Amino acid sequence: MKIQNPVLHGFNADPSMLRVGDTYYIANSTFEWFPGVRLHESKDLVHWNLLPSPLSTTTLLDMKGNPSSGGIWAPDLTYADGKFWLIYTDVKITEGAFKDMTNYLTTADDIRGPWSDPIAVNGVGFDASLFHDDDGRKYLVQQTWDHREYHHPFDGITLTEFDTTTMQLKPHTARTIYTGTDVKLVEGPHLYKINGFYYLFAAQGGTVYTHEEVVARSKTLDALTFESEPDGPFITNFDTPRLGIQKQGHGALVNTPSGDEWYYASLCGRPWHHENESFTDPRGWCTLGRETSIQKVEWDDEGWPRVVGGHGGQMEVDAPKDAILTDAPANGDQHDEFDTPELNGEWNTLRVPFDDKMGAFGDGKLTLIGQRSLASEFDVSMIARRWQAFNFDAETKVKFDPYTYQQMAGLTNFYNDKNWSFVFITWDEKKGHVIEVAENDRNNYTSYLKDDAIQIPEDTEYVWFKVKARTQSYTYEYSFDGETWHEIPVELDAAHLSDDYILQEYGGFFTGAFVGLAAVDYSGYKQPAEFDYFDYKELD
Repeated sequence: MKIQNPVLHGFNADPSMLRVGDTYYIANSTFEWFPGVRLHESKDLVHWNLLPSPLSTTTLLDMKGNPSSGGIWAPDLTYADGKFWLIYTDVKITEGAFKDMTNYLTTADDIRGPWSDPIAVNGVGFDASLFHDDDGRKYLVQQTWDHREYHHPFDGITLTEFDTTTMQLKPHTARTIYTGTDVKLVEGPHLYKINGFYYLFAAQGGTVYTHEEVVARSKTLDALTFESEPDGPFITNFDTPRLGIQKQGHGALVNTPSGDEWYYASLCGRPWHHENESFTDPRGWCTLGRETSIQKVEWDDEGWPRVVGGHGGQMEVDAPKDAILTDAPANGDQHDEFDTPELNGEWNTLRVPFDDKMGAFGDGKLTLIGQRSLASEFDVSMIARRWQAFNFDAETKVKFDPYTYQQMAGLTNFYNDKNWSFVFITWDEKKGHVIEVAENDRNNYTSYLKDDAIQIPEDTEYVWFKVKARTQSYTYEYSFDGETWHEIPVELDAAHLSDDYILQEYGGFFTGAFVGLAAVDYSGYKQPAEFDYFDYKELD
């Protein structure tokens, strides 16, 4: 049996992997998307099933007003003392000299919850993880942020002892244990104790094509005692541009129940290229965001971990010999009639949970109450799911009765508040109800149909919308009966919804493309839209 990389498709970045008994778990970043922290479980490292997200209430996570790609950065999931420990960071600033943030701790006896009320730990830096030493002591390990313009902002890896009696850190125990190499940008630390050594795994080079993971070790936890792995880095794709997965680095280590085999979960990206582009410059466009790969690890004669197949990793990896074989979960397809008391676990909202202000669902329909535009960081009525394949079709059926051009409802493909497109029903003063396609590209808004907006016949109750994504581009279609479809003559560049495109003008490029349903009424009259179903079919 083989592990096929990536194991988690679409935006599943910054994996924190652990094993409890015979079950493996992965926690991933979710940034501004709610609920917070994405969890999967597996018995074999091959087949992964989605679990309920732990940060599902505003008590645990309140991101109202957070910038795009703020919010939950690099959660850390560990197990000790008979319970799960989750460290997570809520980042409030992404641009400029500061990264105002709070690191929180929550615990649960069961991975499915309930999770305890959060404890604010500190704000020293992001990518915090909790290390449980074998003598019972615990330490917070984290990237350290330096706002001073005459210093490098990534100020090494800090270790601080955690007092389990007060459930707070001991600030005066803080010390820098590692400053990384000349690649800089050292972050994403995870600490392990193996065969008498403390091994520190840390990311460097930024979460782009120069990304890498380094390993350092020490016999103690004293300041600046960690020695970097010779002949490193541990993993990188900087010099393997033609491998199908790129950007590997930030991740976590785990062993099998027998203790004989080791694996490393890493973020990765799968770039594609326009036909007229060089394969290496630009390096490519990752519309699916940063995904999760798993590589096998062996230990050399000097006790250093090495990725099997070389530091670039492999697309196919041998699964554990002692894996408990499980049935493959269903593919990524999703069909939703909105007839259940809870939203499907694939759905996400921006910054806050779905509530009565946003709309309602059940009895075979989803109602979205029009609020602010898709360019807003507040009060957006949208539910969306990840793009998890380069080629897919998604469609919906919507009833909407706008009476001003400030009211819109339909199907959206969305990266962040500055980068999205939208096919929607709206009002035109000359034609009445019409269909328009618009794009917000780096916050420059374009209506593509304008005076040629498609007039909706007066006796039409519902309009069907469809998006066809085909790796490099995507198009929208509409129907007035659900059977006869008409392509709208607007072809959009899928690269505009990629991490790499966003990075060219904005530092928050950490998520990936989503497809979803949205209603806008920035007039403030709260006009509702009714969605009958949503269907997502992968073609890859």
